[in-house]
Amino acid sequence: MKTFEQIDVLADLIDVPNPRIGVVALSTDFTIEQDYRRICHNIPVDIFVNRIPFENPLTHENYLKMVDHLPRIAEDILPGQKLNTVAYGCTSGTVAIGEEKIISQIHKSKPDAYVTTPITSALRAFKKLNINKIAILTPYPKAVNKTVYDYLQERQIEIDSFRGFNLKYDSDIAKVNPQHLIKIIQEINFADIDALFVSCTALRIVEVLQEVEDLIKRPVISSNQAIIWDSIRSVKIKSSIPGFGKLLLS
Repeated sequence: MKTFEQIDVLADLIDVPNPRIGVVALSTDFTIEQDYRRICHNIPVDIFVNRIPFENPLTHENYLKMVDHLPRIAEDILPGQKLNTVAYGCTSGTVAIGEEKIISQIHKSKPDAYVTTPITSALRAFKKLNINKIAILTPYPKAVNKTVYDYLQERQIEIDSFRGFNLKYDSDIAKVNPQHLIKIIQEINFADIDALFVSCTALRIVEVLQEVEDLIKRPVISSNQAIIWDSIRSVKIKSSIPGFGKLLLS
């Protein structure tokens, strides 16, 4: 063909049947996308991620800066298209901003979406598994840990012990060796508690979560495991997903 000449053909357009989950990830988070892929790779759901501006270090003031970005970040996940669920991926950010505020901001652009957060889904997981008394492990600074403690206490979750790494940057949190997490967790006394809660979407606990559960003989609820569980259950995917703890079998 010496000159351009197009032959028009008919396109056969079909709707993709899978439910759509939009994930709002922090711009600094190395881990949450990998965990969604790790857990959801073999189930009929489509995951779409957008990143919200966030400035380290981890402080209350920096968490609050995300609020005004939420409607636009959610809208830019398939603009003008319906999402079944929107998952806001920041546990301590949810504590700082408030679940209701996050939901209302996301609903400005995705009004019909089910909205979840890591702390929202963790509380649902506690109820699902009849968990009342927990030990907590986080990577956060002490001031942020106090807000998480207060938030859960206000919701009648009894806390037996609270451990934190005092890290201020997501880049450092993502570098915490999963094998070191196992070592730290084994030092916890689990005699009188129902479960372990590992908070933070940037921490790589999902990679060893099943191993930890098998060792401590208690359920482990983590931020990413819980928000993924809540996301997929919200779109009526009921299949058990082995290898990531008791929660994803429920």
